[in-house]
Amino acid sequence: MARTILITGGGTGIGRASALHFAERGDTVFVTGRRRAPLDRLATETGIRGLVCDHTRPEALTALLAELPEQVDVLVNNAGGNTDFDGAPEPDLAFGGEADLAAYAQAFRANLDANLVSAALTTRALDSRLAAGGAVVHVGSIAANRGSGSYGAYGASKAGLSTWNLDLAQTLGPRGITANVVAPGYIADTEFFRDRLKDDRRAQLVDATSTGRAGTPADIAETIAFLASPGARHITGQVLHVNGGAYMTR
Repeated sequence: MARTILITGGGTGIGRASALHFAERGDTVFVTGRRRAPLDRLATETGIRGLVCDHTRPEALTALLAELPEQVDVLVNNAGGNTDFDGAPEPDLAFGGEADLAAYAQAFRANLDANLVSAALTTRALDSRLAAGGAVVHVGSIAANRGSGSYGAYGASKAGLSTWNLDLAQTLGPRGITANVVAPGYIADTEFFRDRLKDDRRAQLVDATSTGRAGTPADIAETIAFLASPGARHITGQVLHVNGGAYMTR
């Protein structure tokens, strides 16, 4: 039976791969993004409908609801990323001074908004439309356990996402809806590093894996699809790490 899937941040990378995966299996897929161009390309190439939305803005989510069907079977909260890569170079300010603290607060909040608040707002906005027996899947990060350097806000935001999901799983569970996090390691062929990843750093990330390769968007799309499948109906409140062994658990 065809399902209705909503994937946030679905114009490129992991979101795009996930959209293609579901669409190829006959599901009706909606994707969102802040930029029109990638959404238009996806629509032209596949017929998947793209909707412009900034998921950190309540008013944008209210407008989005008017474009969506009354029932959504699977919500994939993929929008986000390390917003430190989007900002200007760190200012040369007195450490701990007022200007430094203001810049630090702005950078920290930007990551929290992009990765945690956006997922929480989107899930709340869609709450009444989530179908019984459906699934919510968030895209987290290895940085939640390994840290992210710089301001450290990106890793903190993804750690917060995983913790918030524990309460979400309990809230949605009585309706038969699962809620899980997929935590990728280094994934090639995405816009995550904004073309700032140097060759030596890429080699380090690959060398840290046991599989000896970078992950691909398809690796994460397959995992998301599994967590949304009938075979995963008793898996909820979990973080599933997909990083080639760069971070191991037991």
